[in-house]
Amino acid sequence: MSVFTIHHITKYTYDRPVIESMNEIRIFPYQCPEQETLVHELVITHNPDIQTFIDYWGNKTGTFNVLIPHQELVIESKLVIRTIGPSNTAINFDSTWLQLQSEVSTKLQLVELSKPILINQPDEIDAIVKIISAKDETVGVTVGNCSDYIFTNFQYIKGITNIETTVDEILNHKAGVCQDFAHLMLQILRTLNIPCRYVSGYICPSKDGMRGDGATHTWVDAWIPTHGWAGIDPTNNVWVTNNHVKLAVGSEFKDCTPAKGTFKGPAHQLLSVYVSVGYEDGHVFEEINDVKMETSTSTGPVKDIPVLAAGQQQQ
Repeated sequence: MSVFTIHHITKYTYDRPVIESMNEIRIFPYQCPEQETLVHELVITHNPDIQTFIDYWGNKTGTFNVLIPHQELVIESKLVIRTIGPSNTAINFDSTWLQLQSEVSTKLQLVELSKPILINQPDEIDAIVKIISAKDETVGVTVGNCSDYIFTNFQYIKGITNIETTVDEILNHKAGVCQDFAHLMLQILRTLNIPCRYVSGYICPSKDGMRGDGATHTWVDAWIPTHGWAGIDPTNNVWVTNNHVKLAVGSEFKDCTPAKGTFKGPAHQLLSVYVSVGYEDGHVFEEINDVKMETSTSTGPVKDIPVLAAGQQQQ
């Protein structure tokens, strides 16, 4: 059990005033038994009313509109959260593929999350599938094998991919960051008809550190028969512990984007993202990223500009 203080600031600046900034945010802690929100405060430029709802995937989602002219939009999240780490011993590593088939057949969303996307190199995915399930392993063991394969055979390198990078490109690079490894793992597991979902959040590692530490992070939830969702982090090759804080889940990154929106005005915009993680012992990890965003040359709205964009994806 751990308590973390997480400060997440998303800041847009514009070179001239813009209006009607309509936004959708998914930066609320995900409601699940593994974590408990102690304090959560949102502060947004001009204090707009935030309308919230639960989306298709079960994420608390907020929408707001800043109508008046502005040259800066800041979305600030202050979170104190207690994680109650899931026990890896509770995962049923002996459950069978027949049990998986039976459970999936009765749940429409699980069926949806067990279908791989079309890619140009399915043979490469099939080859990986043969390796990780060559010994006719159980579902849980196969999921673990998949994580181990990605961790062993793909390098963690920042800057060579972005939020638009495809599974085919990840296979060609043999490298990437957490978002890429999550998308690759989804494709492999879904080729095996194992339901799995993309998870966005933060990673708050121990003193030994982890890849992607102290920042926005991504991993995978896999459906294990007779157990349910089990989080696994292929970037670090670990089953999710109380060092992971979950924000949103979905079929892919676009379902979990922390913030996206539109505005009116022919403005050039810049994005800065700041994340700090405070630990119970007083240690604080900070990360700042400045990102050059897409530009608008018309008087109409710029559509669907995600918070983590233009090369800055979850690490």
